[in-house]
Amino acid sequence: MDRLLSMRVFERVVDEGGFAAAARALDLSAPVVTRLVADLEDHLGTRLLQRTTRRLALTEAGQAYLGRVRNILQDIDEADAAAGAHTRELSGVLRLHAPPVLATYVLAPLLAEFRLRHPSVRLHLEVESTDTPPIEDFDITLLATDDRFDAGIVARKLIEAEVFLVAAPAYLARRGVPATPEDLRGHDCLRVRLPLVRTHTWEMWPEDAPERLVSLTLEPVLQANHTDTVLRAVLDGAGICAMTVDVGGAYLTRGELVRVLSPWILGRLSLYAALPSRKFLPQRTRVFMDFLTEHARRQRAQALAVCSARPGAAQGPGVTAGSASAPERPRNPPAPGAG
Repeated sequence: MDRLLSMRVFERVVDEGGFAAAARALDLSAPVVTRLVADLEDHLGTRLLQRTTRRLALTEAGQAYLGRVRNILQDIDEADAAAGAHTRELSGVLRLHAPPVLATYVLAPLLAEFRLRHPSVRLHLEVESTDTPPIEDFDITLLATDDRFDAGIVARKLIEAEVFLVAAPAYLARRGVPATPEDLRGHDCLRVRLPLVRTHTWEMWPEDAPERLVSLTLEPVLQANHTDTVLRAVLDGAGICAMTVDVGGAYLTRGELVRVLSPWILGRLSLYAALPSRKFLPQRTRVFMDFLTEHARRQRAQALAVCSARPGAAQGPGVTAGSASAPERPRNPPAPGAG
């Protein structure tokens, strides 16, 4: 016997004044309603209702039992509502996990705007580099990976971004602008060192022509396993490096970095939100993922629009291909956050 269902049916029979009316209200058959009340009486060992052909009345035991049942059912409904509120309402704590580069360049820039929109949501962010992110311990775990990503986890793809080459205008003014991938051999190249990636091999192709793959062997003048270090050096005019709009978008928009060798790219990276489960996602989790996607796409569109708006975007202001004019120091932006 489903005792909770039997209790609800008993309450409704009393409220509706009969078995047939209760059956209609609960969308059950009359025999089922009759059987559930009878099963409840058998379980309790007492009669709850006096039945006649013309009227239905509570027994003394039924009257006492009904008062307790109403309180129990109300407590259950309130508990269900409270638990469901964590899924439906935009409030509570949202637990986030991200590696340093995503925390600095993807999450941090959007937090103020998100808090303005949803002030009742509190954010707890854990910043950590780890080979095995603790996905089960967080509402959202951010992962950046290439198109070979095939992990056995629940993950939602938020955005895809091209990896392309950038440099500071001062560097290009001093060293000239590469016109072809082979021209990179005469430039200072910097590289973020990643696991299982050969830092001396640079593979690139035009965005719309992957069959035109070019593979170059280049010795980086600087390689580091810390994105902020490489980015700081590039901003200061140390050379050319590869990055995504997620990391360099703000610098591209302000003109502190410019794209080099457009439309050549070195691959694509996707941003994923890994989730502990597909079921019962809190509304705050859904809203944050949508907001993050919206923000990232808007930043990407702004940066790419700036790049394409300048026919000489790769050269930077006042720079022409092959120019060897004296360098002009760009305005120093705030140092990126440490990873």
